[in-house]
Amino acid sequence: MSGTDVAVQVPDEVIPHKYLPPLTYRDMPAPVPWQRMMGPSLILAGLALGSGEFILWPNIVYHSGFVFFWACLLGAVTQFYINMEIERWTLLTGESAITGFCRLSPQWAWIFLILNLVPWAWPGWATGAAQMLSWLVWGPQIAEVNGALQYGAYGTTAIAIASLVLVGLILTAGPVVYNTVESAQSWLVISVLLLIAVIGVVTIRWDAVAAMGAGLTKFGTLPDLTNSPLSMMTLLGALAFAGVGGTLNLGQSNYIKEKGYGMGSYVGRITSPLTGREEPISEIGYHFHHTEENLTRWRGWWRAANIEHFVSFLMTCLVCLIFLSLITYSLLYDETGQLRPAASGLGGGFNFVWAQAVALGEGPAGGVLKLCYLVAGIAILLTTELGVLDTVSRIAADIVKVNYLRDNEWWSLSRLYFLFLWAEVAIGSLILRSGLDQPILLIEISAAMNGAVMFIYCAILLYMNSKILSRGVAIGPFRFVVMIWACAFFGYFTLQAFRLAIVPLVMG
Repeated sequence: MSGTDVAVQVPDEVIPHKYLPPLTYRDMPAPVPWQRMMGPSLILAGLALGSGEFILWPNIVYHSGFVFFWACLLGAVTQFYINMEIERWTLLTGESAITGFCRLSPQWAWIFLILNLVPWAWPGWATGAAQMLSWLVWGPQIAEVNGALQYGAYGTTAIAIASLVLVGLILTAGPVVYNTVESAQSWLVISVLLLIAVIGVVTIRWDAVAAMGAGLTKFGTLPDLTNSPLSMMTLLGALAFAGVGGTLNLGQSNYIKEKGYGMGSYVGRITSPLTGREEPISEIGYHFHHTEENLTRWRGWWRAANIEHFVSFLMTCLVCLIFLSLITYSLLYDETGQLRPAASGLGGGFNFVWAQAVALGEGPAGGVLKLCYLVAGIAILLTTELGVLDTVSRIAADIVKVNYLRDNEWWSLSRLYFLFLWAEVAIGSLILRSGLDQPILLIEISAAMNGAVMFIYCAILLYMNSKILSRGVAIGPFRFVVMIWACAFFGYFTLQAFRLAIVPLVMG
C-alpha cells in the first residue's frame, strides 16, 4: 500500500453510489504480463466457436455464399472494442459491468436479470450436440419434406436433456467453478484450431478464397431472403454471434473478477458448495486514488488487457470464422460457385452440417475426417452449453446478490449461482419437452434476442465509461466513436429484424 486507507469511501462525485454502497479506496495492484492474463478471453473464444463460428455463419455461407461476410468480420472487430469497454469498468473497480449499470439506476437490475435469463434459456447447443451424436451412432433419419431432404435424428430430446444435466453436474463438481470452465474452453480452442488447420489444408480451394475476397467488397449488401430459409432474425443473430453475443460479453467482467485482474484481485471467487471451500466475496468493488504510481499501474493493466484480448479473442475468432466458412464453401460448392448436387435442396436447419460430414467422408482418409468433424462438433456445442449456463448463472447471481440480497449471509454468491444454474437446466429441459427441439431454430431465437440486448448495453457502456469515469481512465476519443458505431450497428439490425420479423408475426 502507498498511503491509502481501505476504509476511505470513494466520493459520489468520483463514482456515483446513490443506489448502491460506495466503493472504497485501495491501491491498484501491480500489472502482470499479458501472457499471464490469458484465460477469460479464451473462454469467450470458446463460446464464440459454438454459436456463430460453427453454426450460424457457415449456415449463411451455405445459403448465400459470401455476400454478407463483410458484416461477419465487422461484427467481430466491433465486439473486440465492446468487450474492452466491459473490461475497463471491472479493471478499474473490481465490479461487474452490470453492477456499474445499477449504480446509474436500480431498474437496470431486474431489466438485465430478464435480458440475461430469457435469451439464453433456449438450449440450442445441447440439442445440436444431441443431434450430431445421434447421427454419429445411428445415422440420420432421411426424409423428403416439400421437395427438400431433411436429416432427422433419433432420441434428440432425451439426449439433449441428459446433456444439460451432465453440464450441470460438471459445473457443480468443480471446486472452483472458473477453473473448470477455463480448462474446458482452453482445451477446446486449442484442439479445434488444430482440427480446423488439418481440415482446411485438405479441403479449402483457392476459388473459395477468391469468392470470400469478392464477398468482402460488397459492403452493405444483404443476402436475398426471397424463398430462402434465411431471415432478418437469422442475420441479426449471426451479427450478435460474430464473436460471443448478448450478456455473455458482459460475463467477461465476471471472469476478470474471478481471475483477479486489476481491482478484481480484491473481490473473490465462486466455489462449489459440494466440493469446494467457500471463500469470502466482496459484492461491492474498489477504486484507487489517481496518484502517478496507481495511474502507471492502470496503464500497464490496460495495455496488457488489450494485447491479451486481441490475441486470445479477436484473432482466434477471426481465424475460426474465416476457416470454417471457407471449409463450408469448399465442401458444398463446386469450382464454378454452384452448390454441389449432394448439397442442393437440403432445406433449412442442421442439414448442412450433415452434408459437410458426408462431403468430408469422401476420399481415402475421409472416414477419419468425418468422424473427427462430428466428434469436434459435439464437443464444441456441449462446451458452449457449459459456458452459456455458467456465464448466465454467474451474471444472474451477481445481480441478485448485489442488488437484493447483499446483507443476507446465507444466500452467498456461490449458492445463488447454483440455484440459477439448475433452474436454467430445468427450464431448458421444459422447452425441449414442449416440442421445440430444432437446434438451429433455438440458436437463432437466442441469437436474435441477444442482438437487441447488445444494442441496449452498448449505449449504457458508452455513457458510463465516458461520463462517469474520471479523465485519465475514461474512454478515449477513438473508442468513443467506435462505441457510437456499435450502438448504430446493432440498433439498425435490431430495428430491421423487428420491422421485418416481429411486426408481421404480431399483425398476423
